[in-house]
Amino acid sequence: MQRSAQAYLIFDLTKSPIFLGYVGFAYGVPSWLFMLYGGVLADRFPRRSILLIAQITMMILAFVLAGLTFTGLVQPWQIIILAFLLGSANAFDAPARQAFVTELVDRSDLGNAIALNSSMINTATVAGPAVAGLTYAAFGPAWCFAINGLTFIAVIIALLLMKLAPFKPVDRGVSIFKEIREGFSFVARKPTIRTLIINLGILSLAGLGFVTLLPVWAVDVLGGDATTNGYLHTARGLGALSGALLIAAIGQTYSKGKLFTVATFVMPVFLLLFSFTRMLPTSFITLLGAGWGFMVIINLSNTLVQTNVTDELRGRVMGIFTFTFFGLMPIGSLINGVIADQIGAPLTVQINALILLAAAIVLLLLFPFIRAQE
Repeated sequence: MQRSAQAYLIFDLTKSPIFLGYVGFAYGVPSWLFMLYGGVLADRFPRRSILLIAQITMMILAFVLAGLTFTGLVQPWQIIILAFLLGSANAFDAPARQAFVTELVDRSDLGNAIALNSSMINTATVAGPAVAGLTYAAFGPAWCFAINGLTFIAVIIALLLMKLAPFKPVDRGVSIFKEIREGFSFVARKPTIRTLIINLGILSLAGLGFVTLLPVWAVDVLGGDATTNGYLHTARGLGALSGALLIAAIGQTYSKGKLFTVATFVMPVFLLLFSFTRMLPTSFITLLGAGWGFMVIINLSNTLVQTNVTDELRGRVMGIFTFTFFGLMPIGSLINGVIADQIGAPLTVQINALILLAAAIVLLLLFPFIRAQE
């Protein structure tokens, strides 16, 4: 709800797609500053404690934005600063959250656990933007931020109620920077992990940048409003949810590498089709396909990396994984905002789709060991 309403609010205040890029950039910059450090902390300190601190911080930021909006004092620069602070909390939350999965399930159930986790996230991705669009239109954006703040209370209580085995920290008396280098060295030595993370970086740059432009698409291309923007986010989320549920349902009975390869083609093809749509029904359908491909790629990348990493390096490697995803996202958002401001959203989306399609072809032809992953 917050991400959808926040994007539409700043576009409503400025009428400029470039500000959508600024918000995305501000949210992602902390990934460059803190996320690798966050990965080290996830190996050194109890992950639940890190998650609790991050969630409480995010709750406070949601209430601050709600207060500014309720009082009519909200300005674009405030939204950008709050996006930066939210991204800072996420930089510590994301590596700990990814590594935390192994404290909840056995390694044999890891793939299903990751898929189910993504299913829950994408249930929110489906419902959140739709509810945000309706709430924004009926009551204004402040209630979107207030409701988001309230939901953190349930998350914090859930974390406190978990009964976990004692955490075993990885602390060998070496510096944080040396531990970060060890993580990068491990990734560099493992072709499967290295290739998946590079592909993730391309996906973050070109495959998520178009999401920044959905408010522009809703208004300028489809002639809609905040509700239309919510429908577009919901379509993408619904496609992502179906992909996550598929992976969770079929469990160990499928070839992860082959399904991953299929998804790398599905997403750019549907994204390219989306770039030519000018009606809400066709936009909805094509975003379903793009969302499905995106989630299958992300889900299986996560699963394959986690099953190929050792426990003592899990936090650091997942720090690199999430750093790549969240760190390149703001650059993609900024680039897409600037390009769309010059040549329009449809052509910008077409460029992204062609980049992803080229990456899929390279992956298919030059890296067959990815396709062979079981």
